[in-house]
Amino acid sequence: MSEECPKCQGSMTDGVIIDTSYTDRRVSTWLEGAPVKSIWVGLKLNGNKPIETHTFRCNRCGFLESYAPL
Repeated sequence: MSEECPKCQGSMTDGVIIDTSYTDRRVSTWLEGAPVKSIWVGLKLNGNKPIETHTFRCNRCGFLESYAPL
């Protein structure tokens, strides 16, 4: 990951996007494929493994760039 914003060439700060539920906070995750709704758990995983994302934010323009590490 470059430490320079691809939009305005400002400096980027490392961080995460937080997903919030009624009882906790978690790091946002990425899941392969189209979302399949579930009445019980929100979304079905269909055997896929969610990957925690890693996000960088530009200090000048606010652009966010997220990665799901391999």
